[in-house]
Amino acid sequence: MSKHQVTLQVNGKTVAAEVEARTLLIHFLREQLNLTGPHIGCDTSHCGACTVDLNGRSVKSCTLFAVQAGGGELLTIEGMAAPDGTLHALQEGFREMHGLQCGFCTPGMIMRGYRLLKENPNPSEDDIRFGIAGNLCRCTGYQNIVKAIQYAAAKLSGASVKEAAE
Repeated sequence: MSKHQVTLQVNGKTVAAEVEARTLLIHFLREQLNLTGPHIGCDTSHCGACTVDLNGRSVKSCTLFAVQAGGGELLTIEGMAAPDGTLHALQEGFREMHGLQCGFCTPGMIMRGYRLLKENPNPSEDDIRFGIAGNLCRCTGYQNIVKAIQYAAAKLSGASVKEAAE
C-alpha cells in the first residue's frame, strides 16, 4: 500500500503523518495520534460516537478518510477543555446536569453540541433535540443531555445557568 502525507491542525497543534489512503479518520485519530476520546461505535455513521468538528462542521470520523481531512482544522473532545484543565461549558453542563451514564456517546454528543451552539447560541429544546438527532444514546433518554446543552448555552451567553437547569 502506498502512503500519503497528511498535515492538519488537531486541537490547535499541527500534526503530520503518513497514512494509507484507506485509513479512516477515526482510526488515524485513535491509533496514530492516540486521541481515544472519539469512540468507534458502529462503523456505519449511525451512532455518532465518533463525532468531531472538522473545518467548522460536525463530522462522523468513521465516514471520512484521514487524507480527506488533510489541510483541515480538527477539534476532538481532547481539545475542548482549556489548557489549564478548566472544562468547556458543555463538559461542565454534562457533569452538572447528569448528561451521561455510561459515557460512551458523551464525546460525540459534546462535539455535536459544540457545533450546534456555534450555529445557534440560543437553541430551543426542539432545536437541541433536532441538532443531536444523529447521535445515539442508549442510557439517558436524552432529557439530561438536552439540559446539559441548555446549561452550556446559558453559560456561554452569560445568562443564569440556574434557569437553564430548571
